[in-house]
Amino acid sequence: MVGVREEPTVVAVLFEGADESAWGKSRGLDPSLLPYPLVRHLLDAAAMALHLWDRYLSESQRRCIAAGLGLGRDLGRARAMTALCAGLHDLGKLSGFQLCDVRAREGLSETLRGDLGRIGVERMPHEVAGMRAAGSVLAGLGFQEDGGSVNSAMRRVAEIIGGHHGRFHDVVGFHTANLDLLGGRAWVRQREAHARVVFDMLGAPMAPESVDAPAAVLVTGLVILADWLVSQEEYLRRRQRQLDDSLTVHFEQSCADAEELVRQAGLLPVELERKGFAETYGIRGAPNPLQRSVAEELAAALADADPVDPGGRSGGIMLVTAAPGDGKTETALQAERVLSARFGTRGYAFLLPNMATSDQMYMRVAGVVARQAGEGAGLTLTHSMAWLNSAYAEDDIGELRVVTCEGEEEGAHGLGRREADMRPVRWLRGAKRPLLAQFAVGTVDQALMAVLPVRHNALRLLALSGKTFILDEAHAYDPYMQVLLGRLLNWLGRYGVPVVLLSATLPASVSDRLIKEYLRGAGHKTSQLKGRTFAAPYPGWLYVDAADTSTVEISETRQKEQTRERSLRLAVQVEAVVHGASGGTRNRLKVIERLLEPVLGDEGGCVLVVCNTVAEAQDTFNSLRTLLDSHRQAGGDDVQLLHARFPAEERERRSRSVANGLGRGGPRPQRRIVVATQVVEQSLDLDADLVISDLAPLALLLQRAGRCWRHEAWWSKHGRPQGRPRPAWTAGPRLVVLDPLLGGGAVPVQWGEVYAPFLLSTTSEALARQGEEPIAVPEGVQDLVEQVHGHRAELFVWDDPGKSAAFTAYRGKELAERGVGDVLVIPRAGGVVGLHDLHHLTGAEEEWEAATRLGADSVRVICVYAHADGSVTLDEEGARRLPGAEGGTLTTADVRTVMARTIPVNADWFKGELEQHMVPTEWSEHPLLGDLVMLRQPVIGGRAQAVVVCGKNLYLDSDLGLIR
Repeated sequence: MVGVREEPTVVAVLFEGADESAWGKSRGLDPSLLPYPLVRHLLDAAAMALHLWDRYLSESQRRCIAAGLGLGRDLGRARAMTALCAGLHDLGKLSGFQLCDVRAREGLSETLRGDLGRIGVERMPHEVAGMRAAGSVLAGLGFQEDGGSVNSAMRRVAEIIGGHHGRFHDVVGFHTANLDLLGGRAWVRQREAHARVVFDMLGAPMAPESVDAPAAVLVTGLVILADWLVSQEEYLRRRQRQLDDSLTVHFEQSCADAEELVRQAGLLPVELERKGFAETYGIRGAPNPLQRSVAEELAAALADADPVDPGGRSGGIMLVTAAPGDGKTETALQAERVLSARFGTRGYAFLLPNMATSDQMYMRVAGVVARQAGEGAGLTLTHSMAWLNSAYAEDDIGELRVVTCEGEEEGAHGLGRREADMRPVRWLRGAKRPLLAQFAVGTVDQALMAVLPVRHNALRLLALSGKTFILDEAHAYDPYMQVLLGRLLNWLGRYGVPVVLLSATLPASVSDRLIKEYLRGAGHKTSQLKGRTFAAPYPGWLYVDAADTSTVEISETRQKEQTRERSLRLAVQVEAVVHGASGGTRNRLKVIERLLEPVLGDEGGCVLVVCNTVAEAQDTFNSLRTLLDSHRQAGGDDVQLLHARFPAEERERRSRSVANGLGRGGPRPQRRIVVATQVVEQSLDLDADLVISDLAPLALLLQRAGRCWRHEAWWSKHGRPQGRPRPAWTAGPRLVVLDPLLGGGAVPVQWGEVYAPFLLSTTSEALARQGEEPIAVPEGVQDLVEQVHGHRAELFVWDDPGKSAAFTAYRGKELAERGVGDVLVIPRAGGVVGLHDLHHLTGAEEEWEAATRLGADSVRVICVYAHADGSVTLDEEGARRLPGAEGGTLTTADVRTVMARTIPVNADWFKGELEQHMVPTEWSEHPLLGDLVMLRQPVIGGRAQAVVVCGKNLYLDSDLGLIR
């Protein structure tokens, strides 16, 4: 009969002891065929683990796992043991899990259906069931029970089985706990039979005596990755049609299939063709002395060192210190060449403070990789909005569904739709996967998740442990983030990961603490490090070897060359200002207008004005636009505004325009004033003739000043854009600081807690001591940074209670933030007893519940327009209806269109009023759109009006961004 599908006859097949009526996968598969047998899924995962060991893992990762298994140089035995863990990961599905799917349950053999035991008495996730059953199963495979050892192989494999869905569970009593809850004797025999099939197929690997926790974490990450790769619907549907093959043939085919699955996922590493400096980085000229020193002196020092001991410590940490614009990015990538060759890592993770700097770095790294014949390498941009980046997004979006849980059990243990229904654009762009690429560029938050007690932190540690880890702008993190960063470095030290930290203004106290955290992870005791300090030359680099804490640094010759080549005298002009409408000639906007008078002349010039708040940037922009419009020689188009409260697509466009106008290559405008917030402090490659800045902590002022005459040395060698000289009114690099504290003033109320008052007052005092003496860059930078940011006992001023109170408040907040970090972060690598220590905050395992930055609770706002006829549109004119809001289907392109118009804001803006600004019902169930806040601006007389939210007017202005 047409339209009626005939159900297949389900026959229980017993083959090699494993009952193939026990199913492993059914969702999304062909319903006219048998569900996918569990034993075959286990063999798929084991085969994939073997291939990942051979092709995906770096040499350093393989050594680390083997050493953690107590196997020393026996990488073959470690390989087989890792594959066995993958092959046993879903053993717990021989439990109540089998009853979750009605059709599959009916297909179970009579033997299993007739011996259910106490299945159903207690709901139990299959990974927990597998952990509980592991003891008896592993004993049958020859594992020795050692109840007194937390590192026993039996215990660790049980923990790995229990953690393969991303969260580790307490394994106490795992081998004795009510196994009849998992079925009767027939079920016990089948768990043993399934395990035996995998065990025999892998050549009956001999169990190690112990497995340390860090190695078990890496193995778990590999098991998760293997499981995800062989759980793709397309692959399962194809294998579902081959169930007549014997298990031996099936395993052979799984091994053969693994290469293509890994290739399609973008995980096969590519060996770069290491080119010369200019060709690699796409720039003219030779490396500067700093870069040359790394390529020659670091390489020579490591070449003379003892070879890496497979069973011992490896890796090292490097700190690069240089003024902004000194080519630290290329220096880091030169160091990566040396370190990866020495320690056997593959690729690198390049992490930065924010999305804007990550987007820029992604483009640079993409060019570097491509120029070294790396087109086939996995390269990802990893931050929460990466898929909106115009250079990263794709129009032809293919969907790839990964089945990670099944049936009713999904709701039983909280995995939920987010994991079960992942539909990434490409495999590496799926949730939690971008760091797995050979080359990853993104925000540091993505790496810090590895040391928070969130689901799949083991996968992130696996992703990072095989790469060189490069962290830019290492000074840009608050005390809370420094705790997280220190803990991450501790784990990377344990894994022998080479680390490169980059900074122009990092206090020695902070860099010393981070280096010591890394060395503690590498196995050096606190007592061994006590009394030692690790200070890097400025400018220059310091390398500390993880094996013996020996140090190497830039030679005096190269340091002097770098200093001479990049030396400049930065004039610092401090202007007393008054914020608000008062102040007369000292009014902040009046002072800025006076400073910009030379720019309005025929010569023009390029000036960067950096404000501490978005609101002040908007006011400053309005004022300067009016000023320029009033001059015949200039126009309002010569002033640009850049801050974080523009819709994502508009912010990207503006960032690109600013970088093009003030970049190295030009074309450089005759006249340009850029008004911006802190978004220009880090990694934006800008050159201004003059920088004007609100008062900020000294380290940040120096970062802002790094945008002044940034490319002067380059242009003096290679010529200026359009051959246009700097205007005559600028005799040299100059930073103007607008100081509201000068003359007894106070921190402006509108600044709130943007910066600690103590740091502002100490900076103001340091600038006063500097007087009219220019700052020698780079020679004088580190000393100034230490004056303000170095933590010294004498900063508590007994003779000045006001200063003491400010310092005490600052230090108290700093210590409180560190304390919060210590509470939330996972233990150090050497302090893990049970793997469940990595998930010690029960109920807070999801990544959206974790914060990598204190005070960073934010929401994304979508500004829309409500018209008199009741319609709501994306545009003020009313032409673009909300996609999917009237019952239509939401396409991926629709979602991108909406998200590209969102703006991140402080969640407190909507405190108590979120329900009034919820998205349409049609959006509420979408994993991205459902969390948005919708600001419905009424359109009256063709003009959008403000919306009152918590007593404040909010509206989106096309020129100014979101105004509050």
